[in-house]
Amino acid sequence: MGGKNKQRTKGNLRPSSSGRAAELLAKERGTVPGFIGFGTSQSDLGYVPAIQGAEEIDSLVDADFRMVLRKLSKRDITTKLKAMQEFGTMCKEREAEVVKGVLPYWPRIYCKISLDHDRRVREATQQSFEQLILKVKKHLAPYLKTIMGYWLIAQCDTYSPAASAAKVAFEKAFPSSKQPEALVFCKDEILNVLQDHLLKETADTLSDPQTVPEEEREAKFFRILTCSLLALKKLLSMLPKKEMHSLEEKLMSLLSQNKFWKYSKHSVSQVRSAFFELISAFCQHLPEMVRAEAPRVCPAVLLSIDDSDAVVCPALWEAVLYTITTIEGCWSHVNAKKGVLPKLWTVLREGGRGLATVIYPNLLPFISKVPPDVVEPKLEYFRVFFSSIVQGLSSERTIASPSESSAIISAFMECLCFAVLQKREEDDQNQIHQMLICDQLIPFTNAVLKEPKLQSGPLFYQIAEMLSSWEAKAELSNDDGTDELFQKLLSEFWDHLLKMCILHVDRLDADEKSLFAISGMLEILQNPKSATKPNNRKSLKIRFTDEDESERNTENRKLTEMRNGDSEIQAELQQTSRLRKEPLENLVCNLAELSIVYVNEQKSELHLKFLSALLNSFSSNRVFQVLLEQGNDVSPAQAESQNEMKAHNRSPAVQFLYMNLITWLKEDWRKDTHFLVDILYSVLHCCNNNDERKVILDDLAKMDLKWVIFLQIIQKACSSTTKLSLVSDWLKGDTLGERLVMLADDLCHLGLKPRAASSESASSERWTLLSLVLSQHVKSESLIGETFVERIIDKLQAALSKAKDLSEAGNTEPSVSFICDVASSFFSSVKGCLLMPSSEDLLLTIFQLCAQRQDATHLTDLLVCKLKHTWMSGVNSLVHQLQSTQKQSTFLLKAALWVKNQVQSSSLDVKSLQVLISAVSDLLLKLMEADGQSGYLVRAYDEHVTPNKTEWGKLHESLCSEWMHKPLLEGRLSMNCEPLGSSVKLCGTTKLPGHLCTSALLSKMVLLQLKNGVVHGNDDAERKKIDNIIAELLYSLQWIEELENPPYLLLEYLHMLEEMHITYEEFSTLSSTASLQQTVFDRSEAHGRLWSLTMAKVIHAESAVSWERKELFKTTEGFLPLTEGRLHTLQCLSPFLIEEEKRELVFHCVAKLMTCTQTELSSTDGAFGCLSILNSCLKDRSIDCDHLLPAILKIIVSWKNDNEDSFLFSCNLKETSAQLLGFNIEMMRYLPLLLKYSTAPLADNEWDFLMCSMLAWLETTSESRLLYHVPLVQIFACVSCDLASALSAYFEAATPDSTANLPRNLVSEWQEFFSEGIHNLLLPLLVKITGETKNASGGSFQNSVLTSLGEALTYISKDQLLNHKLPPKFVAGQKTNLPDKLQTLLNTLCPLLLFRARPVQVSVYHMLHKLMPELPKFDDEDLKSYGDEEEELALSPPAALMSILATQELLLENILECIPVGEFAVIQPLSDEFCLVLGYLLTWKLTLAFFKAASSQLRVLYSQYLRRTKSLNKLLYHLFRLMPENPVFSGPTSEVPNKDTKTFFTEELHLDVKGTGVLSSQIPHLACSVYHITLKDLPAMEISSVQTSTQLFNGMTVKARSAAREVIATYSVDDIFIELIIQLPSNYPLGSITVESGKRVGVAVQQWRNWMLQLSTYLTHQNGSIMEGLSLWKNNVDKRFEGVEDCMICFSVIHGSNYSLPKKACRTCKKKFHSACLYKWFSSSNKSTCPLCRETFL
Repeated sequence: MGGKNKQRTKGNLRPSSSGRAAELLAKERGTVPGFIGFGTSQSDLGYVPAIQGAEEIDSLVDADFRMVLRKLSKRDITTKLKAMQEFGTMCKEREAEVVKGVLPYWPRIYCKISLDHDRRVREATQQSFEQLILKVKKHLAPYLKTIMGYWLIAQCDTYSPAASAAKVAFEKAFPSSKQPEALVFCKDEILNVLQDHLLKETADTLSDPQTVPEEEREAKFFRILTCSLLALKKLLSMLPKKEMHSLEEKLMSLLSQNKFWKYSKHSVSQVRSAFFELISAFCQHLPEMVRAEAPRVCPAVLLSIDDSDAVVCPALWEAVLYTITTIEGCWSHVNAKKGVLPKLWTVLREGGRGLATVIYPNLLPFISKVPPDVVEPKLEYFRVFFSSIVQGLSSERTIASPSESSAIISAFMECLCFAVLQKREEDDQNQIHQMLICDQLIPFTNAVLKEPKLQSGPLFYQIAEMLSSWEAKAELSNDDGTDELFQKLLSEFWDHLLKMCILHVDRLDADEKSLFAISGMLEILQNPKSATKPNNRKSLKIRFTDEDESERNTENRKLTEMRNGDSEIQAELQQTSRLRKEPLENLVCNLAELSIVYVNEQKSELHLKFLSALLNSFSSNRVFQVLLEQGNDVSPAQAESQNEMKAHNRSPAVQFLYMNLITWLKEDWRKDTHFLVDILYSVLHCCNNNDERKVILDDLAKMDLKWVIFLQIIQKACSSTTKLSLVSDWLKGDTLGERLVMLADDLCHLGLKPRAASSESASSERWTLLSLVLSQHVKSESLIGETFVERIIDKLQAALSKAKDLSEAGNTEPSVSFICDVASSFFSSVKGCLLMPSSEDLLLTIFQLCAQRQDATHLTDLLVCKLKHTWMSGVNSLVHQLQSTQKQSTFLLKAALWVKNQVQSSSLDVKSLQVLISAVSDLLLKLMEADGQSGYLVRAYDEHVTPNKTEWGKLHESLCSEWMHKPLLEGRLSMNCEPLGSSVKLCGTTKLPGHLCTSALLSKMVLLQLKNGVVHGNDDAERKKIDNIIAELLYSLQWIEELENPPYLLLEYLHMLEEMHITYEEFSTLSSTASLQQTVFDRSEAHGRLWSLTMAKVIHAESAVSWERKELFKTTEGFLPLTEGRLHTLQCLSPFLIEEEKRELVFHCVAKLMTCTQTELSSTDGAFGCLSILNSCLKDRSIDCDHLLPAILKIIVSWKNDNEDSFLFSCNLKETSAQLLGFNIEMMRYLPLLLKYSTAPLADNEWDFLMCSMLAWLETTSESRLLYHVPLVQIFACVSCDLASALSAYFEAATPDSTANLPRNLVSEWQEFFSEGIHNLLLPLLVKITGETKNASGGSFQNSVLTSLGEALTYISKDQLLNHKLPPKFVAGQKTNLPDKLQTLLNTLCPLLLFRARPVQVSVYHMLHKLMPELPKFDDEDLKSYGDEEEELALSPPAALMSILATQELLLENILECIPVGEFAVIQPLSDEFCLVLGYLLTWKLTLAFFKAASSQLRVLYSQYLRRTKSLNKLLYHLFRLMPENPVFSGPTSEVPNKDTKTFFTEELHLDVKGTGVLSSQIPHLACSVYHITLKDLPAMEISSVQTSTQLFNGMTVKARSAAREVIATYSVDDIFIELIIQLPSNYPLGSITVESGKRVGVAVQQWRNWMLQLSTYLTHQNGSIMEGLSLWKNNVDKRFEGVEDCMICFSVIHGSNYSLPKKACRTCKKKFHSACLYKWFSSSNKSTCPLCRETFL
């Protein structure tokens, strides 16, 4: 309407606004428009006066309120809803005075909007009204009369939330006591509003027909009608009685209107319902007025009796009952027989039309109010009435609904009882009684018996109550003959009931459900209190007026008595009425007799079940006698036993047992025997005493009966105390006990045979029986004897023990599962069961099964879960039993010792250990749950599991000594004795060492206790135990950390510890670590070695050294005498000491060195120990003690002068002691530190000592090559090579300034003698070692020697390499131009690139890299000797290198072939694959270095060779598998700051022999490096090939500019000159070549573009060289000038790939195309038309 972008009318300066329009209208007319209802004039405002003086609104109403009030008059629902919510909020938040200003305008708005069609608006209106009331309170009074009528209507709103909100507002306005007064105050206005709505208003007057749809108008009108009727009812119910007469006049005018009475037939159900509710209210509050209007009321109500609407029905029947009660002569105003009763019969025949629960409870009060003259003749009346009810019950809908069928049955019985009690003439009475019994009650009962869904209804209980009432009347002798009447009535009932029951039973194909319904009915008739009634929702009981008080009291007392016995055992018959007992027993005997005949003659199973059900309720000797008399066809043997039993005075019941029941029990074909067991209990019930019962049951136990029968006997006994009392002596007896023990034995043996074949179901029943007798307890006693319980448990435990050892999975599963079920039930339900030794053994066995891997036990996941649940419930019971009885548990002791043995035996793998730890954790958690004793139980368990000192010692010894290699090599520990410990190699091991298992388990236990607060660690002894355990865990972890290449098993173990949160971090969060540090320190000082490394790890974790630790080295006395433990402790502490502390320690050591005697040189407490400490302190140069370093050298020189034998120079170490080796190692370690940190110049003799000693020690290393497997010899070799490396590095880095302080000839001596001496020793040594050991990964000790040896060899000079003294080595057929000596060197070193040890590969690479620039010149000289006439098409790079490359390519293809090109292949560091890939990439680096050094002419020849062998292709394929997706360089970069991201391409890779970098990134970095060099060198090679190309073009010249990376081609023909510039990008061949135009004369622009595109495409996509591309382009241009037209598909003359001319011509347009182009065109377009003219191409 008022769109923002629409063209406005001329002169209209403001957009349209409905709010402003309302305001203008008010000003023009002088009033606020108050549209209350359409069709009412302004002058006739009626009950809602208009508000005058609208011009004052601005001054009276707040601006915000004014805006909201305007919005409320809008038509849009959302606007109104939001405005009303806003109004409520403002009423709540604004001041009272502001809100009061709105009151004059509120009634008009409220009266209109409270009737709004939208229910949300109505609800919001009432909520806002509540806020208004709370704010203005009594100031609302002047406006009450205006709004009260609408307020009352709102309280009756059909939308419940709106009605509730209106009621809340009403209650807030008026307290409950004041509400009637408020209504009295406004009653006239209310009635005016209601009368208008009921009589005057229409759908069109309440809503505007022009704007509101008809459907909406009608809905609103009907809702207001309903609400008005309900509001009038509410008014009547709330007004005081004294005020009623004042309304009579107005109400009479309402009732006199025909329109009002038409609402009874209104089409809308809500209106009818409200109308009938109002009529009920009129009857209640204004009965006189109703009587006066009886001619209208009675037809309106009674003739609507068949209204079947669910909304109307409750209100209608209430109105019906009120009407017939209030208006005495109501039946005179309607024709009952024609108008009312036929409608009622129709409703009843249809079962109440789904409203039975509403209608039928009203039938009795209804018929009781029907006068006698209406119901004449009574016989027919009652016949029709009850027949209609019976017919209604048979409808499908009624049968399907239990509540409806119950309502009908209850109504039937109530009305029947009422009809029986009616007083009438004797003949009529007899006829009616006979009709009621014979034609109604018995057929009704029969119908219920036939329908299973009705059998559980209330009929049988109500019949029992009815009979009780009749019997009470029959037993009271009256003068009027009532007793005889009821006796006759009872007799007739029992006779007809018998006949009906016989009709059901006397059939071979009898209905099973009907038979059981009969037995159930008879049980209820015998004792209605024995079972709970199915429908106890109503506690009402119909009482008829002629019952006297005493009768009622008696009956009520009977009804309230509850029997405290079992439902299935009948009440004592003596308590039953005589009139009930005799006919009921006769009935039962007749039915039993009939059933036994069918059982004996027809073998009817159904009749036998029915007989069982009868006997269950009526087990008397009379019934059994009847059954015996029917068994006439007995065999002679049976007759003899029968006579014998009679002679022994056996009762009929026992005779029946032996004659019939046992025979039935023995029949194998029977699957269901429950009912036979019920008969057995009926027999036992008739026995005289328990002794007789025990004899009978013992006889049964000795018979070969199925076990399921005994199971059922015991199950039924457990479910009933009465039955249990019948069999308790037998259950405790020996006969049953012995049989059960045998059963347990049989079951266990049957299940545990390797191939057992038994019936699953039979086995299951027997296990269930065992479980029942073990777990079921009565009054804290087991069902069977305690002795037998223990014997059965023993059998189960023995069976499980065997199950553990059986290897075949699956066979044991059913038995183990059953044993689980039995044990679980036993543990959880039997108190004190686990204090029996056999029970604890069983629990232990189950725990052991759960604590082992499933691979070992062959149990399924489900079974393990079952076992776990079983032992958990067992431990739970055990814990609670230990609390109550202060006994020791053998289970806990045995379980602890078993666990201890498991973890110490070194027989567990990671999975087994994990399972064991989990099981022990679960056990501990269960122990912790015990209150009071938890600490005691857990401590006792801990003590049994924890090893003693001796056991810990053995566990330490079980750890192999491989760990020592790394700390000894790195100098973190020093030793001068052979290491002790297990020498078992770790590789290939599958079981964890016992120490690792024990420490992990105990740590988990400690952490669990700390976490659960069971052990707080306050007690010193407890604290010490905890610290010892965690220290052992740290020891284990340190052992793994020190191993160079820990096997996968140990990595898996570490992962398991992380997963199970068994970590030092976890411990530190739960407890203080101060005492743990002390414990580890003490161990370190006492034992050294791995304990010292563990101590260093703990200190590192805590980042501090406590004051107590430093006491050790504060004084000389603190660390002297030095022991191995103290030495190692000091070595490991040194990195954590501050400078002053280190200096002090160094001074002590130097002082000790000065005083060392010759005998103390190699002892721990002598020079060896002090040198070790000095080396550790000096390692990182954190102290300034330069002046001491030369002094120490002087001391060493003096030792050499005095005792040269202690120095292992130029000798074999075979017979050398470990002490001397250690001493020499420490001296060699000191000398590089001296070179590195000493600033004072050394004297000549000191330099001589240094270099001569170094060479002599190297000679010893060379001579002792075969002893490298000895750890200290290996360290000796490494340290001697490191010393050579240090000296080499020192002299290599020497500058003229630094050499000025050196002796004059020292450098030349080094270069001419010592350096050459080193490499003459080490190069052959490398060749010998690698020749003897083809693969160094097998022995890590060799790797360390090779690392140090390789490091030393990297300092070899090119001249020393060329002048090597290696034995000659040549390869047959090898084509080479190299001198012999150089060829020998290559043939010796190149194969080492394949060696499986990184140090060897890297050191060989460094040596060969120095040679590469020297090699091309020999090929260059050879090339010159060929002369110009010969041309070598291809030339191989060094043959030795190429043969290695070929081998590597084959191996690498096998490794990487499964990985797609472009996908990153992760190579595990130091694996065989790692070494292979590393060698391949290093070989390529050498090849590329060789290329770079070659001349351009040679490069072409070498590249031809690589092209032929496809080596470069293979390289690129491999590189794209080895380069990472994200090649960001994370290592140290150059110091020059650069904003560019550092990548593997930009940062150079420094290959160090010792591999100090991150090995995992070396292969990706190396691949990127090779790729980068390849890209950098090959484009230059391409341009060089252009320069040196011998290809000549007629009419075209080609020039190359290497510096500018450009190739320029100039084409000339006649007067045309064409120049092309081909630009190679910096990242060629990755980047696209750009073709630029130079000079272009005489060529069209389009033609020029086509040629440039053609050349660019060829060079980019056709894998051709630049020269080939230019040649193709020239041919195209030539053909063009010769007049050959372009192919119009590729726009070229010469085809790019097959070099053909356009030959295929279109017959229509005559254009020619390349065959290949046409083929591609046809296949891609799926058409066979010409690309130009679109005609079919033929």
